[in-house]
Amino acid sequence: MSVNLERLVEIALRDVLDPEMGRSVVDLGLIYAIRATPDGAIAITMTTTTRGCPLAGFLKEAVAMAAGAVEGVTDVVVTLTYEPAWEPAMVAAE
Repeated sequence: MSVNLERLVEIALRDVLDPEMGRSVVDLGLIYAIRATPDGAIAITMTTTTRGCPLAGFLKEAVAMAAGAVEGVTDVVVTLTYEPAWEPAMVAAE
């Protein structure tokens, strides 16, 4: 179940757009990891395009809300990291 839940959360996160870039956090490569426990708790590790990004709080909250709206999710913890640093090469090809 947890792998399917992770995939459903990833799909939901495709609706979270970076307002400056106009692309989803998934397509931009900002989501580093999505882990689900058997009881539905989700842990997401993500980054922003730059350290000190003024939209970091907004993006973190939007990711948590999108993940929390997925059926079966009981809890969401979003952790921001800058290791490894984001690079433009992480953007998915269109």
